[in-house]
Amino acid sequence: MPVDGPPSDNGHPPGKSFLWLWLLMGCVAVGLLVYFVVLPRFLKAGAAAIAAAGQGARAIPVVTAVSRQGDMDLYLNGLGSVTALNTVTIHSRVDGELVKVAYSEGQVVKEGQLLAQIDPRPYQAQLAQAQGQLLKDQASLQNAQTDLKRYKDLYAQGVSVTQQQVDTQQALVTQNQGAVKTDEGQVANATLQVGYCNIAAPLAGRIGLRLVDQGNLVHASDPNGLLVITQLQPISVVFTIPQDSISRVQNKLAAGNGLVVDAYDTDLKKKLATGKLVAIDNQVDQNTLTVRMKAQFPNDNYALFPNEFVNARLLVDTLHDAVIVPAAAVQRGPDANFVYVVKADQTVEMKNVVTGPAEADDIVIRSGLAPGEVVVTDGVDKLQQGAKVTTRAQKPNGNGATTRPAGAGATTQPGKGRRSRNYSGGEAATVDAGNATTRPSPGPNTQPGGGAQ
Repeated sequence: MPVDGPPSDNGHPPGKSFLWLWLLMGCVAVGLLVYFVVLPRFLKAGAAAIAAAGQGARAIPVVTAVSRQGDMDLYLNGLGSVTALNTVTIHSRVDGELVKVAYSEGQVVKEGQLLAQIDPRPYQAQLAQAQGQLLKDQASLQNAQTDLKRYKDLYAQGVSVTQQQVDTQQALVTQNQGAVKTDEGQVANATLQVGYCNIAAPLAGRIGLRLVDQGNLVHASDPNGLLVITQLQPISVVFTIPQDSISRVQNKLAAGNGLVVDAYDTDLKKKLATGKLVAIDNQVDQNTLTVRMKAQFPNDNYALFPNEFVNARLLVDTLHDAVIVPAAAVQRGPDANFVYVVKADQTVEMKNVVTGPAEADDIVIRSGLAPGEVVVTDGVDKLQQGAKVTTRAQKPNGNGATTRPAGAGATTQPGKGRRSRNYSGGEAATVDAGNATTRPSPGPNTQPGGGAQ
């Protein structure tokens, strides 16, 4: 017959107390395992499923552009001022009354055109006096020359004419010749003074505001002059570039390549004129570490005005057959630059790219991207690898352009051509389920939602 052990202090057998303790500890361990291991995995899987379902139900709206192959012009930009090639202040060279003003303020005149007239009558009188004196002295000279010839003939015949008389007559002829020369000079001077009474334009240009009105007495010593003429065609622009770029410009000039310079307004929105570089200064400004350059413009439409501030853009190089995309498409990562490319299934793929020079709103892609690929330019902050994308409403740019199909996986390369400031190859594209359509971008300097570039 079995015999039980001694009872415990609480009256229960000791084996049953340890059994309940082990069961309690096992339940706690299972609960901790479920809470820290099983439940987080379940929640994560559920969240992923919900996110996947959400992405399948609602794609992300984006704006895209098509990468293109073409020429990229590289510029050096500098602030400059328009300078007239010639500026002349017209002064009167004679004293007298201003009897005629033959120009209007702001008028464009030609070289040699009559501008003003000084009263010529006093100088015409002086001319008449000089001409009369010249005639008198010419008659005396003629008479002296006749007597000299007669004396020489008589002296040769041995008639009562001495050598002294011949020499004296010769001196008189010479004296009269000197008087005639003096009179001729007086006539020439009086004629010149009469000519100075008619003031003509020494060069072609535009006249400024009138400084003296008709009826005033003017003098050759007047400090302000009568008017100012500024030459406008051609005209020059003096601008500065950093000293680090001097060698690039000099190498181009040494190779015999003429450098084109474009003049833009202060907002860099409107091109005013196109000219060429004609000179480089001989020293660097140590205060600004820049060097001055001079460009000349035909200024056929008078778009450039003397002393006007403009932005000069010096074309120093052109990259040919480069892959070009809007700068907004390139994202900066911790290790490399990348772009989001829209694939044929309306999902995006992140591609690492090597960038080159940037100009205006565009940038060159040296590697990592092929021409014709569709890249995202706006809405990238909401994207991740493999995300679905769709159309976002966008207003037309107002230039009359129409939309055209552009599948995300298109292999056709856009037509080659020189890149202008406006991104001609980029199109605002939106991708919807099953179809990819493109829309023209709204303007040269803005990306929808992305701000000015």
